[in-house]
Amino acid sequence: MNNFFAMLYRMRYIDRWGLMNNTRVENISEHSLDVAVLSHALVTIANKRFSANLSADRAAVLGMFHDASEIITGDLPTPVKYYNEEIKNAYKQIEDVSEQSLLKMLPEDLREEYEELVSSKKADKELLPYVKAADKLSALIKCISEIRMGNSEFLKAERTIREALENIQLPALSVFMKEFLPSYELTLDELE
Repeated sequence: MNNFFAMLYRMRYIDRWGLMNNTRVENISEHSLDVAVLSHALVTIANKRFSANLSADRAAVLGMFHDASEIITGDLPTPVKYYNEEIKNAYKQIEDVSEQSLLKMLPEDLREEYEELVSSKKADKELLPYVKAADKLSALIKCISEIRMGNSEFLKAERTIREALENIQLPALSVFMKEFLPSYELTLDELE
């Protein structure tokens, strides 16, 4: 039995933002699609506006798989995950074991191909900053969405994440935040 893809299907059952009161629950499957789209956008901006020569398609695929280990670990809330160095390192070890457990669900001849997607140690180093920025950007967009729905629970998270994004030295991210992020605060009628 090769259970890898059936396990990936279960991403839809892992909810994010577990410590927060959500107006709409978000799962890691939805989040991973958002990260894939945003990763693709950031790399496309880098290529078109800053003469980078990176694969936007590859960045999107990395975004799809970036949280795959959470199928096993669940989504550990950020305040817990980064509480101190000891917990951060322990979680990283758990994440590594989870990634390897997932990969063992594949037949040998496919394992190497997916290891580059699932394992944070094997990811494309030049694309990783874009995927990480997209991950944070997705979190910011979630905060914006919750605040728009009147949920003040996300106000502090929004400020913290926005500040972290503004400190990332990635020109494509700055462009996205200036040119595209404001649209996420609009209603459907305003988007037309």
